[in-house]
Amino acid sequence: MKHSSAKPFNRCRLATGLFGTAMFFCLLLFSCSISRQQHNAKKADFHVLAFYTAKADLAHISFVHEANDWFSQMAEKNQYTYDSTNNWNRLHQDSLKNYQVILFLDTRPETPEQRRAFEQYMKNGGAWMGFHFAAFALTPSDYPQNWDWYHEEFLGCGPYKSNTWRPTSAILRVENRKHPVTRSLPETFTSAPNEWYRWENDLRARPDIDILLSIDPGSFPLGTGPKPHEIWHEGYYPVVWTNRRYRMLYVNMGHNDMDYEGGTNLALSATFRIEVHNQLILNGLRWLGAGK
Repeated sequence: MKHSSAKPFNRCRLATGLFGTAMFFCLLLFSCSISRQQHNAKKADFHVLAFYTAKADLAHISFVHEANDWFSQMAEKNQYTYDSTNNWNRLHQDSLKNYQVILFLDTRPETPEQRRAFEQYMKNGGAWMGFHFAAFALTPSDYPQNWDWYHEEFLGCGPYKSNTWRPTSAILRVENRKHPVTRSLPETFTSAPNEWYRWENDLRARPDIDILLSIDPGSFPLGTGPKPHEIWHEGYYPVVWTNRRYRMLYVNMGHNDMDYEGGTNLALSATFRIEVHNQLILNGLRWLGAGK
């Protein structure tokens, strides 16, 4: 029998070569990903840090998860970076100095050290956006009104007074069409379902408060009850405002409708499915991130 002089096929060598090639491309992709992240961080116009608790209410928890997803998705195309944390101890000077905008997605800081750090941050020119429950204060409750600077001076609204139930959509009216946050919005638009708050203080009597959006009378009756006081039939209710002494924006939206009665506890609505609302938030974020 004639034997071939050709070298035998080396499967081990081929496998090693393919593995090496695969590893090379994996490392290349990883390197490109890191470079892209570094490039995005360098070209970002500003950096955002969001604080949340996500423990008190399923509707608030639903909103927090939705907000974190949405702000992350919007970050690259809108030239900002987005970090979020439930560690409120990061509310200190060494951490805050790295961020131009702070968000409170559901609650507020509770320790004296955290509160002093936030107050100093704002007085030194920092920027803040807060949602819904971030302004809540009721004595007695787990969130009493025990922080005068925040509730009386900074937000201006004072303690919580009452709310609508159940969460329903409302027609919102733009009160100030010259402000950068609302300039591109229509005169009125319909919100996602929300639990609407009213406050002890009349914000119209506060000279530093600029009311940007309020509930349009076309929304009444607002709420479905079952308790009569949970249904609003008249009145004036600001839902978005800013304080001219600070770079801040408060937004009353932030409570999704939930299937409590059906027992599934699943979200029945989504705050960030309303495009006009999303434009409002992006306008606000850009305005805050742009600095003084």
